Parts: sequence; structure tokens; C-alpha cells
Amino acid sequence: FHAVQMHRIAHGLWTRGHAFSARFVSHVNRMFTGIEIHPGATIGRRFVIDHGMSIVIGETTEIGDDVMLYQGVTLGGTSLEHRKRHPTVGDRVVVGAGAKVLGAVTVGAGARVGAGAIVVKDVPPGATVVGLTGRVIDKHMDGQPPMIVHLEASKDDSAVRVLEVLVDRVQQLEERVNGDALSAP
Repeated sequence: FHAVQMHRIAHGLWTRGHAFSARFVSHVNRMFTGIEIHPGATIGRRFVIDHGMSIVIGETTEIGDDVMLYQGVTLGGTSLEHRKRHPTVGDRVVVGAGAKVLGAVTVGAGARVGAGAIVVKDVPPGATVVGLTGRVIDKHMDGQPPMIVHLEASKDDSAVRVLEVLVDRVQQLEERVNGDALSAP
């Protein structure tokens, strides 16, 4: 709560051209809360940071309404150019602990980013993203059940290949067990 309130003061100073004062308030904010929010970041209403230590929010980040971030989240840039280089996070997004959303990507409204995920591509509205490569595992829209999205594994995605082998093995064992049950007298 305190970090967001201090950011709102710093952001007001930033938008009025008082860069030094805005940076000062931002640094004091970081010193007391452990949360680093650049004064140029735009944050919507009802923004919640749960266990905020080590949160980093970059200068050109735009955060919508009703967004929740957990500890260790980074909404960071991938370049030093003076342009839009940080994420845009839509309304009702939840970003799990330790997740990194990097670059000028868009996280669509209602999306969920799993703990530890690294997101470097746009996330569609209502999607859930997990893993180090930030794969979409399902899409949901408000009030509707999840829609599973099947993705082809890249050649270097060993975790997906291991899961595919395990799923095939389980299927073989189920067929074997069911076949033995049918042949029993």
C-alpha cells in the first residue's frame, strides 16, 4: 500500500517535469519498501502487491486496473533506447512470484502469469502462461471454462518432450492393464 501511494506521488512529480524530485521519492520508496517502481510507470486503480520485496517495475510500464503482483516480479525492459521498452499489463492480470515479463510485450486482460515464468512474447487475453519459455497452457474468459491450447514443442524444449514420453508410457500401461483385465476368466 505504502509503495503504491509513494509511487503515485513520484509519478505526479514525473508527469509535471520534476524528474529529480520524482526520482528522489522513488529512491526513498525503494529504501523503505524494497519495491522499485520507476516514477514514469503508469499504474491503474486497485493495484495490489502481495509480499512486495524485490518487485521491479520499469519506466515505460503500463499497468491496468485490478492487477496483482506477487513477490519478486520484474516488469522490465530489454533495451536502453528511449521508446516503449517495458510491458503493458491489462486489467485483472495476476503475475506470480518470481515471474519476469520483459520487453515491450502486452499481457492481455484477465491473463495469469505463473510463478517463475519468463515472458518475452505477447500473452493473449485470458491465457495462463507458465515455464521458462512462457508457454500458453490454457485460455479462459470470464465465466467460461478453460480452453486447452495444444502447442507443438520446439526441438530444444526438453521438458515438453519428457512429458510427451511419460504420457505415451502411461497410455501404453493403461492399455496393457485394460487388455489383461478383459482376457481374465
